[in-house]
Formats: sequence, structure tokens, C-alpha cells
Amino acid sequence: MSDTVLERLTQVLAARKQASAEDSYVANLHQKGLNKILEKVGEESIETILAARDAEISGNNEKLIYETADLWFHTLVMLSHLGEDASAVLSELEQRFDLSGLEEKAQRKKDE
Repeated sequence: MSDTVLERLTQVLAARKQASAEDSYVANLHQKGLNKILEKVGEESIETILAARDAEISGNNEKLIYETADLWFHTLVMLSHLGEDASAVLSELEQRFDLSGLEEKAQRKKDE
């Protein structure tokens, strides 16, 4: 797997953020604002959850992969809208490599 796809997608999302809402789905989402983008993230989350449940029953992950791609895409649009991109999330994940999930969760509770 390669970071190149995320890098290319980040560039495309940045360019389309400035495009005409009539010519670009991404620009249209940005024009409609954060609430519309969050609505799409929520919708894609539910579709991903349902696809995962169906995949467990059927043994076919094709729809799960498709819906997860939609969820990731809309999440990247959300990050873009708020001035972030995939690199910020990747950096956060990278920092967690030397920390167990249980330690990370305990640390969050201390910080709250």
C-alpha cells in the first residue's frame, strides 16, 4: 500500500475546494458547509457499519470496501473543510505505535 493515493487525493481535494460548486461535488459540499459534510460522514458511517454486518454473514467484503472508501473520502472532505488533511491523522497514528491501546486510553482519561 502506498501513501501516494492519499497524497494525490489530498491534492485533488484542495484543488476542488476552490472549484465551482456547479462543477465539483467536493466544492458543492464545501459551499453547503460543515453540517452537510458531517451529514455525509454520518450517512457513510452507517452504510459502512451495515456493510460490515452483511459481510460477516455473506463472507463477501466487496460492499464493505466500497462503503469504507466512501467513508474515508467524506472524512477527508471534512478534514479539508477544517483546514486539515490526511497527514495530520497519519501523524497521530504514527505517534501511537509505541503506545498500547490500553495505555493510550488510560492517558486520555488522565487528560480529561
